[in-house]
Amino acid sequence: MSFYRHFIRLAYDGTRFHGWQRQPNGITVQQTLEEAMAMMLRTPVALTGAGRTDTGVHANEFFAHFDFNQQLTAGECEKLVFRLNGYLGGDIALFMIFPVKENVHARFSAISRTYRYCIARCKNPFRRDFTHHIYGPIDQALMNNGASLIMKYDDFTSFSKVDTDTMTNICKISHARWETEGSELVFTITADRFLRNMVRAIVGTLLQLGTGKIAMEELESIIKSKNRSNAGDSVPGKGLTLDRIVYPEGIVERSW
Repeated sequence: MSFYRHFIRLAYDGTRFHGWQRQPNGITVQQTLEEAMAMMLRTPVALTGAGRTDTGVHANEFFAHFDFNQQLTAGECEKLVFRLNGYLGGDIALFMIFPVKENVHARFSAISRTYRYCIARCKNPFRRDFTHHIYGPIDQALMNNGASLIMKYDDFTSFSKVDTDTMTNICKISHARWETEGSELVFTITADRFLRNMVRAIVGTLLQLGTGKIAMEELESIIKSKNRSNAGDSVPGKGLTLDRIVYPEGIVERSW
């Protein structure tokens, strides 16, 4: 039986979810969206996401693909997006659904991903679910020196959860920098791929550097050790947002 692959572009507030991927105990974005789509399309729907986000982590841009027994027209896609947005709660928003070539994969076809981690420097009740509040001085310049050092390496075993199903811990980071945005300190990092817990572990370790708990020499030793227990604690998921995913040009089905 032939199938037609479609992409979904969406965003979500991860506060009440146990991440993207289905879990045996806990509501997830994937489960919520699959159930809504199955009801609308009157057939089971299996979504494959661009990656997995942890509990409480948000996505400003996320992609998932699903296979359907017919290619949806532009009008049908627009109508489905409208109906799903009306049915789903306010913490998930769909932007568009569109057909792609059958070999395009939401996870493996992505060429880069960008994450942002936001640290609040003063208490803000309107940002409490999207920032990690830290008191006291933080040396931003030193943390940027640390970010530059991290970019020189490609093995990030020290910042990955252990016992994962990944075949390699090699990642190519193309951007990593701290910037001040109003009353927040924001870390932006772009790479071809990320390991589980990698960004939160890097941020936690760079904060150790910025608060004087470790020196630059120790940071380099942590990276080289390829041992997760040597790195800093993972910062809370609520401050992390998957901000952008980039795919190669020409992935959309030509006949659409």
